[in-house]
Amino acid sequence: MDRKEKILSYMCSKEYIPLKFAELMTVLDVPAEDEEKLRDILTKLCIEGKIYITKKGRYMSIEGENSTVVGKLSCNAKGFFGFVICDDENESDIFVSGDDMGDAINGDRVIVHIDDNDNAKGHRQGHITKVLERGNKVIVGVIYKEKERYFYVRPDNRKIYSKIIIAQSDAMTAQMGDRVAVQITRYSDKKKIFGEVISVLGQQESLKSCIEGIILGNDIKQEFDKETLNEADKIPQTVTESQFSGREDLRDMIIFTIDGDDARDFDDAVSLTLKDNGNYYLGVHIADVSEYVKEGTALENEAYKRGTSVYLADRVIPMLPTSLSNGICSLNPQVDRLTLSVFMEITGDGNVVSHKLCKSVICSKERMTYNNVNKMLEDGDEELCERYKHILPTLKLMEDLAQILKNKRTLRGAIQFDFPESHIVVNENGEPIEIEKEVRGTSNKMIEEFMLSANETIAEYAFWSEIPFVYRNHEAPTLEKIMTFSEFILHFGLSFKGKIDRDTPIHPKALQQILDTVKDTPQERIVASTMLHSLMKAKYSEENLGHFGLAAKYYCHFTSPIRRYPDLAIHRILKDFLDGKVTGNRISYLAGYVSAASKHSSDCEVNAETAERDVDDLMKTAYMSSFIGQTFEGVVANVTNFGMFVELDNSVEGLIRVENMTDDYYEYDEKVNTLTGRRKQKSYTTGDVVNIVVARTDILSRQIDFVLAKDADRKLLKKFAKPIEIPKSEKHGKKSKRKKSFKKYNKKKK
Repeated sequence: MDRKEKILSYMCSKEYIPLKFAELMTVLDVPAEDEEKLRDILTKLCIEGKIYITKKGRYMSIEGENSTVVGKLSCNAKGFFGFVICDDENESDIFVSGDDMGDAINGDRVIVHIDDNDNAKGHRQGHITKVLERGNKVIVGVIYKEKERYFYVRPDNRKIYSKIIIAQSDAMTAQMGDRVAVQITRYSDKKKIFGEVISVLGQQESLKSCIEGIILGNDIKQEFDKETLNEADKIPQTVTESQFSGREDLRDMIIFTIDGDDARDFDDAVSLTLKDNGNYYLGVHIADVSEYVKEGTALENEAYKRGTSVYLADRVIPMLPTSLSNGICSLNPQVDRLTLSVFMEITGDGNVVSHKLCKSVICSKERMTYNNVNKMLEDGDEELCERYKHILPTLKLMEDLAQILKNKRTLRGAIQFDFPESHIVVNENGEPIEIEKEVRGTSNKMIEEFMLSANETIAEYAFWSEIPFVYRNHEAPTLEKIMTFSEFILHFGLSFKGKIDRDTPIHPKALQQILDTVKDTPQERIVASTMLHSLMKAKYSEENLGHFGLAAKYYCHFTSPIRRYPDLAIHRILKDFLDGKVTGNRISYLAGYVSAASKHSSDCEVNAETAERDVDDLMKTAYMSSFIGQTFEGVVANVTNFGMFVELDNSVEGLIRVENMTDDYYEYDEKVNTLTGRRKQKSYTTGDVVNIVVARTDILSRQIDFVLAKDADRKLLKKFAKPIEIPKSEKHGKKSKRKKSFKKYNKKKK
């Protein structure tokens, strides 16, 4: 038992009474020179949620308190309540009303005491007793004048309910209506938050300030520090023969990359041959980023902190400096590059019967694009086929193998979301000028199949090698979510075959059958999107739990170390294993490392996805502002008691508010999820095709208002022409309208 475990064991014992730090020093007989070590241990135990500090500065253990759990507070953006997502994934979420949050705000890690009674909706409920760790380093919002000497900032993130009070001396050069970044300086017992402006981003309705705010608000770092850039600049941009030692020389093989037209960082290349026995021999060659990003360096620390590259509509925020991502680590054509290669022998029915992992050096023969390969394989483009005739036979062989692999995945029940994604095109000023559907052609699907095979093969190899590893898990959805989805698809006359309950969990194949049924119908995107939200979020973990969506027993992310930290981490582990270095103390170190890296990388991924989604919503809102008054056809995506959301063909979603459905008085029926007119009995439900008129766009809230085309008279549209009022001042302590939402949510069913 190490020192940390001994201290925790003592604090959990019956003999322990809450002690202050100095008292613990005395009781534990800690010498003065070890004071900082004890402080570090206690801090770690607090962060882990195993102990906490009382208001009087005494250390308490929470172990043994059955009614107390630790987790992260996630507030509701449209109501005055939230849920504590427990650290222990086996624990269900705890409902917390806004009045029971204490001084905690969205994103904080907290201790919550569970109440004896559940709330009206059957959720466990509780009250927050302690904030263990603040979750918001920077809060972004719009600044307003409060009093003569004070400003306040209304957070952009509507999940943060409190305004932030700013002294005039702490406001920098901010003017009324500017978007600013604020650092919190103090939380008071009266639920007041005080802060200081650290950056003025620009006017609130400026697209640039909105995007900068989203980036900062999601704790995403854009610039690299000098130490990291200096390390990157010192790395040579060419490979030397001295680096070939211990690597297989694959430079004479037909190996090439296939990426998007505007891609600059090529981290995967492929090769394919036929063996004498008729089996396919697929090679997936991944940039050996770990050769240049070493443990203990500034580059490694920065990559770990960022966790992932972030792809926004107007920019890419890379995980690594471009001298690496677009330079020496990128598998550019006609230059030698260091790689980690996995070769898979695959039968005609898609089974991987053997594999080989090795450190390698390659020389990519071509930089192919998805568009060009699609033209060759789908259209037989003569000019392109002639230009690339030296790799055309390989491409055709790859097309055959990809179909075999896809059939194999389909047979085992993998879910395939094949509805088109949207791509926002921006001009040189970063303004949206078009929203296009991204078409995934033969080559896109081909590379996807090869990467999936490599990821599965490597994960299984690591599992049976019993080495510390970072897996990519996707757990089966909860019964509750599946039953909710089952009720949703009833509106389309769809249902699952067979029984689904706790003893008979759903198989991914059943979900794929639903997708097959709605394919190429107006309802396809709505059903697929709702299904996606019914599934669990994929996460990184040191444990292998399989991948539900892929119907795979083993899965990891191996193929993108330039843009994802977990891939870089497992490359380092795999290379150590190949070199016989995963032994003894190294195993112990790696076990802790993969656990921390998995958790941190999952958190970074959530931040990146949130930022990407928010910027997309912002850009779509800005784009649709050019179409106010114009008519479009859309599909009802969701129906609520306050209106219905309609999705257009270009993936833009807007709200038709029930008060603007003027031809009748519409009432919401929760059981069948419809809005029905009281007089005419006209009903609207999910999946209905409707014609709408764009009535208003609001950059600040990233929301779009539609009206039904048949209701869009001049009087109604004139109502939307009025600007949205922003309050000049608000009194602190005034009851928020959000509380009404909470009361409605928590009201007992009759």
